[in-house]
Amino acid sequence: MALPPLFLLLSLYSLLLLTPSHSQPLSLTYYNTSCPSFAQIVQTTVTNKQINSPTTAAATLRLFFHDCLVLGADASVLVSSTPFNTAERDADVNLSLPGDGFDVVVRVKTALELACPSVVSCADILAVCARNLVTMMGGPYYDVMLGRKDGRNIPGTTMSVTQLIKLFASKGFTIQEMVALTGAHTIGFSHCKEFSSNIYNYSKSSQSDPTYNPRYADGLRNACADFHKNPTLSVFNDIMTPNKFDNMYYKNLPEGLGLLSSDRALFSDPRTRPYVQTYAANQDVFFDAFKRAMEKLSVLDVKTGNEGEIRRRCDEFN
Repeated sequence: MALPPLFLLLSLYSLLLLTPSHSQPLSLTYYNTSCPSFAQIVQTTVTNKQINSPTTAAATLRLFFHDCLVLGADASVLVSSTPFNTAERDADVNLSLPGDGFDVVVRVKTALELACPSVVSCADILAVCARNLVTMMGGPYYDVMLGRKDGRNIPGTTMSVTQLIKLFASKGFTIQEMVALTGAHTIGFSHCKEFSSNIYNYSKSSQSDPTYNPRYADGLRNACADFHKNPTLSVFNDIMTPNKFDNMYYKNLPEGLGLLSSDRALFSDPRTRPYVQTYAANQDVFFDAFKRAMEKLSVLDVKTGNEGEIRRRCDEFN
């Protein structure tokens, strides 16, 4: 399920006060003593979930992005609303997050609480699940530093390339890293309502955005014809290899096969086009850039020490 709009997950950004980064080091071996079965439990649970629900990989990766780029990698997006507080997961931008991403984290957390209670954070679980699932889909393996704590509380749909560059830069990401992370759209799908304004009655002179391949636009209109009656209707982000993590997403963009307006803008903007062309030409270069950017994203504004907690349940604070 979906990695739709990487740009969507950023629309809350300007409304939130982001916490500063922290210098306390994380570790690759953080659970070696306190929970030696950590890696095996995560891998077994994730594998079983992906086999039974093939949409899990894209759902989890999207969930990870939504978590990291708002308040940092602290699993705050997993917390449910209460009668007294509307949680991050119930913000408009997060309402379409697929259930499989939440479910795999819950399954891993349940298994880990039986093996080593109150030791492993939900934030670490989400980060490692996302990495393992990217690898299972054919993507690159990258290191995930461990030792995050879970956040204790929760403090436009379309954006231009300039706005995206500014937002990512404010978090310390380069244009190249932004383009590499957007390559996560190589798996998953987007709901028709997220791009319907680009394929129906776009302007007085054109039914659809002219940056679409015309045949692709026709196909999208047919696929989404009943989206008003059925809001769950969706389309693969990458129509060529939708279930494989590869560089086809970038190859699609010059052909007018980018599903979202932000996707197509990456090829039309001279600041981002060179990176699209580089990643389209060489999958190894894309994989290397993606894994480095993901490693950086996974430690964005993490909580450590007394700044957070180890939740007993991922959907509620202790």
